[in-house]
Amino acid sequence: MDYTRKLAVALGYDPDVFDAPFVIAKGKEEIAERIIKQALEAKVPVVSSPELVRKLYRLEVLEEIPDDLYFAVAEILVFVQNL
Repeated sequence: MDYTRKLAVALGYDPDVFDAPFVIAKGKEEIAERIIKQALEAKVPVVSSPELVRKLYRLEVLEEIPDDLYFAVAEILVFVQNL
């Protein structure tokens, strides 16, 4: 995969269904732009973390984040909560 392209991954969390945050949408180029635009319009915080998004992009939609990404995602969730 060419990681020089723009990527976006949206995460969700529903403790009644999943044990961990999961991918709810992902895309590159125009789809990434649409994901970001819709998030901003819905006042959903958008965080730029190129290394993390590359790792999350490898996951499938509705796939929970793996254990090795818990800490990185938790840091972002704490940052977003403090906004």
